[in-house]
Order: sequence, then C-alpha cells, then structure tokens
Amino acid sequence: MEELKKIIAQNIIELRRTNNMTQLELAEKLNYTDKAVSKWERGESLPDISVLKAIADMFGVKIDYLVTTDHIEPVAEVLMTEDAEEEAEKSHRRTAVNRRVVPGISILLGWFVATFCFVVAQLASEASQQWLSFIFAVPVTFVVWLIFNSIWFRGKHNFLIISLLVWSLLAAIHISCVAFGVAPGIWLIYFLGIPGQAIIFTWSHMMHRKR
Repeated sequence: MEELKKIIAQNIIELRRTNNMTQLELAEKLNYTDKAVSKWERGESLPDISVLKAIADMFGVKIDYLVTTDHIEPVAEVLMTEDAEEEAEKSHRRTAVNRRVVPGISILLGWFVATFCFVVAQLASEASQQWLSFIFAVPVTFVVWLIFNSIWFRGKHNFLIISLLVWSLLAAIHISCVAFGVAPGIWLIYFLGIPGQAIIFTWSHMMHRKR
C-alpha cells in the first residue's frame, strides 16, 4: 500500500507539473483543498477511485497510468521548471495572504461605518439607543465573512458562519426591542433559531456526505 501511495503521488506530481498547474489549481478543479492534494503528493493519503478517475480524465490518461510506473507514452510536451513552479507557489502564497487581508479590511470597514453612524446619531439626537449600531455590526460582520468564505474557500465552514449569523441577528433584534421598550415577550424570537439551526445542520450534513 505504501508503495502504491508513492507511485500515485509521483504520477500526480508529474501530471500536474507537466501541465503547468499548481496544487491549488488542481485542488480547485477537483473541488478539494490544496492540503488534500499536498497529502496525496507526499504519499500520506490516497485519493478515492472517483478522484483518480477525475484526475485521469483531466489529464487525458487512463487510471492505469496513475497506479503504474511503466509509462510508454509521454503525457505532456513541456515540463515546468523549478524556478517557474517556485514563482507560481509564491504567487499563490501572496493570494492566500490577500484572502485573509481583504476580508479583514472589509470587516473593519463595516465596523467603521457602524462607528460613523453612532457618532452622527449621537451628535444629531439626544436619544440613547445609538449604540445599537454596534449590535447590528455583528451580524453584518458574519455576512461579509460568509461572502468571502464562499468566494475564496469554496464554502468551507459556511454552516458555522450561517449559524453565527442567525443567532447574532436574533440577538440584535431582541436587544433592540428591549432597548426601545417594545414587545416584552420578544425573547420568544430565539425559538425561531431552533428550526433554523436544524435546517443548517441538515444542509451541512448533506453537503459533507456529497463531498
């Protein structure tokens, strides 16, 4: 089994490099993470048969090619040089950094807007509920996080973010009603979160099984 892992790992590396593809690009095409591809190429784990079939189809070879070392025909025309691959990996590392910085800046921008609204409302009115802008900034933060997570991380952990969004939104509505002294029984709103959480959990379980 260990020998088979090494053979498959070497063949995946060869096919990927031959086609000028990075681990991240291969992972995105297979709908997996680059960490999974890295484990395959280090021989730490084996992709299942459906993934092997997808890899074989992607590179125009048979599955036999991936599990053997005796290759009669070359698979590609141009091999990627080490310098080119290193440059590509650096580029993807920079992209990974941007994927953390940009959402962080967007979230901070949301809190800046909340602070701006608080200051303007405080100057324009004598009411004492301006601080609620910070309360609603919390669910807005989760909305921004959800958007970027769906775009750049293929929805990984979306179920957790959506759960936090739902409960923070219910809490914001509850706190707002209490602050304005309306709807004394507004705490009952949290019961809406129970079926909502059940739906989110069922959806995440279905997506996990599908993957």
